[in-house]
Amino acid sequence: MGKRILTQRMGRGSPTFRSPGHLHIAPAKYPQLPVDKTFKGKVVDLVHDPGRWVPLARVVLETGEEFYIPAVEGMYVGQVIEVGPEAKIENGNILPVGKIPEGTQVANIEKNPGDGGRYARAGGTYAVVVGRSGNRTQIQLPSGRVVEVSNEARATIGVIAGGGRVEKPLLKAGASYYKWKAKAHKWPRVRGLAMNPVSHPHGGGRHVGRPTTVARNTPPGRKVGHIAARRTGRRKGK
Repeated sequence: MGKRILTQRMGRGSPTFRSPGHLHIAPAKYPQLPVDKTFKGKVVDLVHDPGRWVPLARVVLETGEEFYIPAVEGMYVGQVIEVGPEAKIENGNILPVGKIPEGTQVANIEKNPGDGGRYARAGGTYAVVVGRSGNRTQIQLPSGRVVEVSNEARATIGVIAGGGRVEKPLLKAGASYYKWKAKAHKWPRVRGLAMNPVSHPHGGGRHVGRPTTVARNTPPGRKVGHIAARRTGRRKGK
């Protein structure tokens, strides 16, 4: 009798695959503020969050409210930033995207006004304001995809700090162990092809023997490989 495959175990939701949310020191998002006022805040600390690969900036507003946001490159302790529609276009300031000139590099962009930030939050990433249409602004994401968000959605001027992390080699398995220990990711992960036939649909040899693409509604025991793939292999002309 075979064992349950890895994707089935992940779906069950045991602690092995559950996100260790307790490792986060705080939510990293913008506070709820009046949309017609501009506030000044001070970066009082730059902290390491064990559950993230991006440093966080602890900001205290002149009203006394405190919040955390992903730090941008060049941000420093003691820096005074502005939050609101009248803020200057300077590194670290937070403005509605409708007030940001086209071509500006921005980060931590809200998908919907007030959600605290959804796009371009990973280390070293940024998005670019590319255009406007009525009350919507076009943003080019790090992937190259262009999305439209409301002019009222907020964003931070600058590039998220922590870039270049993936360029440093891990060198040994122990480094990977500690890297993934803080994430919702099982490591090491055994390839299906290396398993026995009873343990995985790809098991039993050096050749899969059947298409590795499966439909979106495939049952859990067979849902492995390229799930609902639009295409596989190299692109034509490349």
